[in-house]
Amino acid sequence: MGQQYSEISDRNIQFIKEQKIYFVGTATKDSRVNISPKGMDSFKVLGPNRVIWLNVTGSGNETSAHIQTDSRMTIMFLAFDGSPNILRLYGHAKVIHRNDVEWNELSAHFTLLPGTRQIFDLSVDIVQNSCGMSVPFYSYNEDREQLKDWAIKKGEHGIEKYWEKKNQKSLDGLESNILEKNIIQTD
Repeated sequence: MGQQYSEISDRNIQFIKEQKIYFVGTATKDSRVNISPKGMDSFKVLGPNRVIWLNVTGSGNETSAHIQTDSRMTIMFLAFDGSPNILRLYGHAKVIHRNDVEWNELSAHFTLLPGTRQIFDLSVDIVQNSCGMSVPFYSYNEDREQLKDWAIKKGEHGIEKYWEKKNQKSLDGLESNILEKNIIQTD
């Protein structure tokens, strides 16, 4: 059964490192709930109550728009092999864009991926482990390369055009500020 803790334990950190996928959940008071799967080498634990994750360009930008309105975030990891386990990290996040002061410090924790658009910095207040006994076994084969290949082919200018067309507003019309906060103006 579920157990709650105030910090991320060393055991939980090891579990996180072993996972190939995690899920991010956000919502505002009046928006749709967004649950987004994440992969690649995009998640880092910075301390017992702080994690960051690197976000790359996708078809929408719901998480960013939600967090700028309501900072609540839940991150969930599942054991698809080995002992059953579900790990949830509950807390409040902020969006870090390329032009924000914290960008250089936080981006140094990652190998930046093609199409990188923002980093989320989550202050964790509840850590919950639950049984996960109903989660099926799945085997990991390999990471998909299509998103990385797509971003490389688009190039930086093409990615910015894509943000302009697809990443400015959430499904509910909330602003993501992707262009204002990420595009470096040149004279």
